Amino acid sequence: MKFLDQAKIYMKSGNGGAGCLSFRREKYIEYGGPDGGNGGKGGDIVFEAADNLNTLIDYRYQQHYMAKNGRPGAGRNRTGADGEDMILRVPVGTQVLAEDKETVLLDLAKVGQRAVFLKGGDGGFGNLYFKSSVNQAPRKTIPGWPGQEREVWLRLKLIADAGLIGLPNAGKSTFLAACTQAKPKIADYPFTTLSPNLGVVRIGARAGKRDSGVDFVIADIPGLIEGAHEG
Repeated sequence: MKFLDQAKIYMKSGNGGAGCLSFRREKYIEYGGPDGGNGGKGGDIVFEAADNLNTLIDYRYQQHYMAKNGRPGAGRNRTGADGEDMILRVPVGTQVLAEDKETVLLDLAKVGQRAVFLKGGDGGFGNLYFKSSVNQAPRKTIPGWPGQEREVWLRLKLIADAGLIGLPNAGKSTFLAACTQAKPKIADYPFTTLSPNLGVVRIGARAGKRDSGVDFVIADIPGLIEGAHEG
């Protein structure tokens, strides 16, 4: 089980659909007037904190996420369908950071927390919108408004499910390296570990089934005796 605590991704919300240029055309109705509908709204980029995730590894394999565009309007004053939102499911404790990797834009700290991060563009206006007492047959339409785009860093503040506690040089880091893919510093002198190291263990996984099994996080904690923090 690979563990990844940060990833850089690109996101774009959907563009709004274009307004429609249309006039009512029916038998026995010579001057039907404009009936072009408005375009649909573009899809949003939405973050959701999921309780069954504890790694950002999926965001290494796919870095581009785009919501669907709104559909154009149609005749008979029909509004275009809204674009589908792009839902990005991340572990609880994930922060969304600006490109400087310091400015926190969003902190997903609770299970089920959802936040619209990039709003989709509004739909454009069809020619019916521009009908007035002085212009009974407008031919003007407006295209949809563009969506928003941004590159961000995702950073996971992972909370361990279990901790390894013991005397210095007892083999805690060796155990962590053996049962996870973490690579803590290992040496034959005391106080090698100066800060906690985290690793993810997956149990019950089936071959070829990446989402099978259960994950839990182990923390390799420095020897808790006086002077451990000094190395």
